[in-house]
Amino acid sequence: MSRLDKLLPCSVKLSQILGKAGHDVLCVIDRAVPPELADTFEEHRSYDKAFDSVVSCFKSPRLDLPVIYAPVAELTDYADVRCYQKAAAQSLERAIKSGFQSPLLVVPESKRFTQAELCTVLGALEGLYVPIQLREDVPEKKQRISSLSVMINSPNAEEIFKEALVLESGRRVARDIGVGDPERMAPPLVEKYIKPLFDNLKVTVIDDVNVINKEYPLFGAVNRAANSVQRHQGRIIYLEYQPPKPARKTLLLVGKGVTYDTGGADIKAGGVMAGMSRDKCGAAAVAGFMKVVSEQQPKDIHVIGALCLVRNSVGEECYVADEMITSRAGVRVRVGNTDAEGRMCMADVLCRMKELVIEGNLPNAHLFTIATLTGHAFISAGEGQSIIVDNSVAAKADHARKLQAAGQIYGEPFEVSVLRQCDFDFNAAKVIGEDVVQANNMPSVKTPRGHQVPAAFMITATGLDKHGLNSSKPIKYSHLDIAGSAGELPNFPTAAPIVALAKTHLID
Repeated sequence: MSRLDKLLPCSVKLSQILGKAGHDVLCVIDRAVPPELADTFEEHRSYDKAFDSVVSCFKSPRLDLPVIYAPVAELTDYADVRCYQKAAAQSLERAIKSGFQSPLLVVPESKRFTQAELCTVLGALEGLYVPIQLREDVPEKKQRISSLSVMINSPNAEEIFKEALVLESGRRVARDIGVGDPERMAPPLVEKYIKPLFDNLKVTVIDDVNVINKEYPLFGAVNRAANSVQRHQGRIIYLEYQPPKPARKTLLLVGKGVTYDTGGADIKAGGVMAGMSRDKCGAAAVAGFMKVVSEQQPKDIHVIGALCLVRNSVGEECYVADEMITSRAGVRVRVGNTDAEGRMCMADVLCRMKELVIEGNLPNAHLFTIATLTGHAFISAGEGQSIIVDNSVAAKADHARKLQAAGQIYGEPFEVSVLRQCDFDFNAAKVIGEDVVQANNMPSVKTPRGHQVPAAFMITATGLDKHGLNSSKPIKYSHLDIAGSAGELPNFPTAAPIVALAKTHLID
């Protein structure tokens, strides 16, 4: 079994035969069906007006094989390629309920959606995901089916198939980290999970609390309460890929990995704490993206990912509002709300990434933060959409629109938000002795511009405000708030926005 095979939900293969050769059911999702099925489909349509709107299961006399039909929804002007992903997952879900173990998915073409084939395969693989704790605790349930075959009617079928497997390997890593409960994916166990997956990358783990408190003081503040419990102690993990040729560009990604968010001293009361084990999906996405990088091995792109893994615990050692903490960049930060821990745990690591760019004179550098950061982003974009906020340098390069375009094509849509001076003014010092205020004491959903303000804070707290358009060293920076797209309980993590990032930044 190859390294890639271990990160797939079952045996997956490309098929060119529509029949019983190794398959026990056909899964069809498009109205334009193979010729062998045309008569059967027309017969069903003749007496069933709901045939093209509900999932059905029947037998094809000509092929002597069961067929599951999970039709793609009727396309409106506002539909996107996710309808193909959803239909693929529905077809396999019906196959599993019917007891089939070796389905063949007939992957449709689409004139409207150019990447429908790739997205359909990704949707099918996502639908077969089994959470890591079930795989570990009940090994006989580690796979939902024995094998999946896909039939792609394209001259690029082999390329599409291989790309889907690489992307899914990264998405599986992200889902595993994201779905793990607060104990299974506590920071030390995320480290243990990650290390074997990246033996071809440079892995650096920072776990010494004295080093953390000295070099990453904002992260250290969030980690303070959790540090008293050994199994919850924080980790900062750097993953670095060095290309074989001189780099023409550099990507530096920082992910929020809050393994459980109680809110800290500003505790999440009223039943809103449930589900906060998903607050690590930003770090999970960075890990998944780095897995794609490690498999694709771009020849001239230097990539560094950082996972900021910490539990925002509450207790006698927890940090509290009104504390004054000097960031790695020397910026004096007054804490306003301990439940705004995401920006705290990422800021010093983002500052370190900025330092690497300057110290190494890294070419065409672009910094990112990826986080399930604010409820405001969820309310603003809605479930299923991410938000991107570019700094002035990235905005001049029209980066947000490029990432948005890729996300639209590959089923990971973005809404674009714009930073304005009022976002920086919101964080401005209020009294002598402070340089910036970390947050107000209101939930982000009750704060005007509640998802833009944290991006402005991170720019100020890290010193990135000194690297704008008119500086001697302009640095591109983009903040991705994935609160709306990461996947809310009871659904599984989606692994967004790995595909959109890979298509925008690894494939030109």
